[in-house]
Amino acid sequence: MRSVLFVCLGNICRSPLAEGILVREAAARNVPVEVDSAGTGDYHIGSLPDERARAEGRRRGCAMTMRARQVRKEDFERFDFVIAMDESNRRNLLRLAGTHASKVHLMRDFDPVAPKGSEVPDPYYDGAEAFREVGEMLERAVDGLLDEIEG
Repeated sequence: MRSVLFVCLGNICRSPLAEGILVREAAARNVPVEVDSAGTGDYHIGSLPDERARAEGRRRGCAMTMRARQVRKEDFERFDFVIAMDESNRRNLLRLAGTHASKVHLMRDFDPVAPKGSEVPDPYYDGAEAFREVGEMLERAVDGLLDEIEG
């Protein structure tokens, strides 16, 4: 079984939504995968995802009951893929990764319509439409990630 950790800054918007989408899609495709999400920052530890992320997740048929946590060094031992939503978080992860740097990826590098190096923008300061757009990006990237896991 492969394992995936999604990472954004606070673990309340992008990474839990990616987690929910991957859990749903892996079940639909019958792909065994361990999934979690975390933040590089410690701002929201123990919190549910942002209400707008939960609403978008529910709209997409995803359970959104996860709780925010911060990335730990041992995550690089545990997970096969450590996937950052943007370049800033990717750089922070690479500083922690040590010999596991090859496990760190950008989420949209799995999105077949996005140029390599594209980011998932943080919708936190925007409205529901921004969360829908992020959800669309994550859906495509999760499909690409599952193709990679299966392939």
